[in-house]
Amino acid sequence: MSGYEAASALARANETGTVIGLVAVTAAGAANAERLAAAWPERTRRYDGPAARALPAAFAACDGVVAFLATGATVRLLAPLLGDKASDPGVVCVDEAARFAVALVGGHGGGANALAREVAAVLGAEPVVTTATDAAGIPGLDTLGLPHEGDVAAVTRALLDGEPVRVESGGRPLPALPTNATPHAPADAPRIVVTDRVVPAVDDDERRGPTVVLRPPSLVLGVGASRDAPAAELAALVLDVLATAHLAPASVREVVSADVKAAEPAIRALAADLRVPFRTIPAAVLAAQVVPNPSDAVRAAVGTPSVAEASVLAAGAELVVPKRVGRTVTVAVGRFPARGRLAVVGLGPGARDLVTPRAVAELRRASVVVGLDQYVDQVRDLLRPGTRVLATGLGKEEERARTAVAEAQAGNAVALVGSGDAGVYAMASPTLEALDDALAAGGPRIDVVGVPGVTAALAASAALGAPLGHDHLYVSLSDLHTPWPAIERRLRAAADADVAVALYNPRSRGRADHLGKALAIIGAQRPPATPVGLVRDATRPGERVVVTTLADVDPATVDMLTVVVVGSSTTRLVDGHMVTPRGYRWLM
Repeated sequence: MSGYEAASALARANETGTVIGLVAVTAAGAANAERLAAAWPERTRRYDGPAARALPAAFAACDGVVAFLATGATVRLLAPLLGDKASDPGVVCVDEAARFAVALVGGHGGGANALAREVAAVLGAEPVVTTATDAAGIPGLDTLGLPHEGDVAAVTRALLDGEPVRVESGGRPLPALPTNATPHAPADAPRIVVTDRVVPAVDDDERRGPTVVLRPPSLVLGVGASRDAPAAELAALVLDVLATAHLAPASVREVVSADVKAAEPAIRALAADLRVPFRTIPAAVLAAQVVPNPSDAVRAAVGTPSVAEASVLAAGAELVVPKRVGRTVTVAVGRFPARGRLAVVGLGPGARDLVTPRAVAELRRASVVVGLDQYVDQVRDLLRPGTRVLATGLGKEEERARTAVAEAQAGNAVALVGSGDAGVYAMASPTLEALDDALAAGGPRIDVVGVPGVTAALAASAALGAPLGHDHLYVSLSDLHTPWPAIERRLRAAADADVAVALYNPRSRGRADHLGKALAIIGAQRPPATPVGLVRDATRPGERVVVTTLADVDPATVDMLTVVVVGSSTTRLVDGHMVTPRGYRWLM
């Protein structure tokens, strides 16, 4: 295989397509196609003209197709074109009124199920997915976000039929699977194997049942190169190194080198072919790594005795393939250890349509969900069957944080849920503190992912108008974790800064006077007519919005479910809405 053929092979190993063809023949269909095109300008391509010509053209050229046509007409036009579900694009049909987005062809392999959900989110339609795994709530093995190979249909059929399925994950976390999928199933049962190694004879080993191999992003390539080294040489060496070590190119997570090689064309081309990030590390950091094959020549040229091997180690990986030397390039391979995964998920202020798609994806990806019982109850219907739920009552934030960390350190895929944004008066901070304690006690490292959500203050601001339209502050009036004198100092600073202030946890039975004190501190430097907004149960049924003033606000009407927004000296009312101007009129 030539170097250029190797580069093409690497690119194919990590290929993902994103071009969506839009086909419409009626005025209503064309209008809805325009809505998708406006939402996805970089992803979409219009195909106009008669459907008999436009639909086949889109099917041949695109990675997915949205047809604003009747399902019957679409089926008749596509039938002669259908080949293999692993290579055919997914097709979604949208009706004339844009009420439904139906995954018609290629639900999993072609991505039509996911595309139907995306289309529905833009058009306000109902997504319709018809594959058996979606109907049963079982994760499609080809929809887990991991490259895959093998007999997906046979293993999925076994999952659906309740047959024993053997799971060999190598300690890498997976979403919740049916109870018949277990590491203890017989050796000849259908298998789900999670590995970065090449599995010989996946479909031909008669001693095994049908097998699906999932490729985790576990490998790192450490690369060194002379100036202007040929890209084809580097691609060929990488492919040979991986093949010799029986490692899958699809499991490469990143390419790493010395910072002086940041602009090296060959290395940048390699990362582009693999569709992975290219990261550089300072030579001084690389020089501190203890490597098996240091080089005085490399030290003289780059300032470190190793680039390829040292890059692997500095990236936090274990060196599994020592450096191989080509004419002008070197390559070493490392493996990141299997780690549990913890997603700290903000669910937003309460309305289901303000739960982000990323939050939903993390809930579907998790095998364990931890959270306050009332927040877990909001999203139970989004969890896959078999998801283990660990819910507790009010308080106990530190306990939930420790539980989530412990479950992730045990190798699970965990979602820790909370309201609003996890990083604003919520679970992200205590969780990272719990992780710090666990690591100090010798526990294993885990992968932590933060999923932002719409905060209560943002939901309240939207209900009030635009009171946070300029600089603003958040202050919690709860003294459970912060001494009241410290809160008073922050309130005085906020008043002196003359910015809008959103007050969280404003009033409870145990601290009924805190809000009155806070308003008095701010009011000492604000006019009595300063607008004040009170929003209770923002975005939820029974939402209550009150706009008043500093002089007239009644703290007795406020509770813990209320966000209080105090305007600045420039905040005013526009048709009943609070507005804090951004100041452009004053700059003109």
